[in-house]
Amino acid sequence: MKSLFDTSTYNEVIMRLNNLTPQSQRKWGKMDVAQMLAHSIEAFKVPLSKKKLPRVFIGRLLGWIIKSKLYNDIPWKQNLPTSPAFIIKDQRIFETEKKKLYELIEAFYTTGPDGISKHPHPFFGSFTSDQWGKSMYKHLDHHFQQFGV
Repeated sequence: MKSLFDTSTYNEVIMRLNNLTPQSQRKWGKMDVAQMLAHSIEAFKVPLSKKKLPRVFIGRLLGWIIKSKLYNDIPWKQNLPTSPAFIIKDQRIFETEKKKLYELIEAFYTTGPDGISKHPHPFFGSFTSDQWGKSMYKHLDHHFQQFGV
């Protein structure tokens, strides 16, 4: 499984991000490309957070059951549900969201495994740095495939 902490994977992700355009069309789902970028931004805020985020009760009960699917080699299915906190319904400006996501991907990579939050994920609980690197790559890969890049 690729990790966003690896230089070659980081470079691949940046190249794929740069291949997105305002005209990129989704292959599945409800979000347009700018909303997908905003959704991805919200996901990066979790491992980069300096404060402990509140745990979701249902996550405490069920998160451990599906947690490994976030960082294993099995691709995610299309149209999976997401946390309400990560659902973006309003219209976004593509270039603004793309720039913000680029900055967060770069921050994640340059912070490195030792700089990532040690606080538990609100739904899935504690992650190792290795699991964060793999899960953040897998999340981006899923959405980049959704938009054909």
